[in-house]
Amino acid sequence: MIRHLILVTALALAGCTTTAIPPAASPVSAADAAAIDQTIRDVYAIISGPPGQKRDFARMRTMFAPNALLRFIGPNGIRGGTLEDYIAKSGPTLEKEGFTERELGRRVEVYGNLAQVWSSYDGRTATRTFQTRGINSFQLVRINGRWLVASILWQQETPAFPLPAGMIGER
Repeated sequence: MIRHLILVTALALAGCTTTAIPPAASPVSAADAAAIDQTIRDVYAIISGPPGQKRDFARMRTMFAPNALLRFIGPNGIRGGTLEDYIAKSGPTLEKEGFTERELGRRVEVYGNLAQVWSSYDGRTATRTFQTRGINSFQLVRINGRWLVASILWQQETPAFPLPAGMIGER
């Protein structure tokens, strides 16, 4: 213990410091920022609508990378599957009951052909029988010049995990 304390003190006196590792994200071009923004907005627009409105799942398929996943973190772990699984399981309910999900806040980081988007949301059925807030974690990949969704992983807000203050502002 004393040797450890002496070593730490000696290092401090010698002027040793730690340096922060620079962030991995690179500056985002205006074109990339606009394309990523449009992709996120389009995902929200496609899943949202009043009862009885058909969702444009054919268009949604064009916005996702091959083998894309849509999963959520629930009390029993991670659940979900492929885009086709999502459409088959959630599509009928979205269309029958109506559902609207709107974005509350967003953080974006881009590194090369990879983008990470944290998007807080407020979602509810038209009848308000279901209301939720949480964070969608979108991973996008640039393929042939287009930003496509590779995966969405989301978690609902709970008393143990409230939305961060910086992610609640209206968009």
